Amino acid sequence: MSTTRPMHRVIVDIDETRCDGCGECVPSCAEGAIRMVNGKAKLVGDELCDGLGACLGECPRGAIRAVEREAVPFDEAAVARHRAPRRSLSVMQAVGDAPSGGCPGARSVDLGARPASAPERGPAGASQLSHWPVQLGLVAASAPWLAGADILLAADCVPFAYADFHRDLLAGRRVLVGCPKLDDLQACVVKLTEILRTARPRSVTVARMEVPCCGGIAWAAREAVRLSGISTPVVDVTIGVAGTRLA
Repeated sequence: MSTTRPMHRVIVDIDETRCDGCGECVPSCAEGAIRMVNGKAKLVGDELCDGLGACLGECPRGAIRAVEREAVPFDEAAVARHRAPRRSLSVMQAVGDAPSGGCPGARSVDLGARPASAPERGPAGASQLSHWPVQLGLVAASAPWLAGADILLAADCVPFAYADFHRDLLAGRRVLVGCPKLDDLQACVVKLTEILRTARPRSVTVARMEVPCCGGIAWAAREAVRLSGISTPVVDVTIGVAGTRLA
């Protein structure tokens, strides 16, 4: 009998009208069956869902429930294939293989070391940016300025919200920027794992917003540490929506 023949079983169901795109359910699904698509949580394949409902308690809007319906059986082999690095464009970017197309923002440029404390020039002081690119999907793991560095992994809303971002967080660190709500978190984990194995940074500081969906970027950092086998310390910094540092 074919293992792909539908059967009546328990499987999760996501109500998109209730989903606010917070992303809390994504890291709770060990099989990777849930991903953010166009700002909404989606079950990307019935065969990837074991129906045990580890994600149910993570949804603050009650958008996820367990239902009984016709669905193909849960397939562990399909899960393994799904979670393995895929040579799609997003993962090619994650491991640094995608062509940049000549975009200046994709070229690796070391701007030189910046002082740990910036001279005052207005409330935020001088820029502490020390390299290009900064988007996680564009950074090559082999970039020389990553080797042995202190890395700042920042959610892309943080620099807008936190006035002291350059002086307090960026000074002395190499920044990688991503959005845990809009980016492919699995691709982020792949890229971060490669960076950890290749560059062996001294530390990783994760700067996130206080909103629930931003927790995905901290999860990606710790998952990459686990997968890489590199014992790099990870420190969390949380910025409130009003622009204050909470932790």
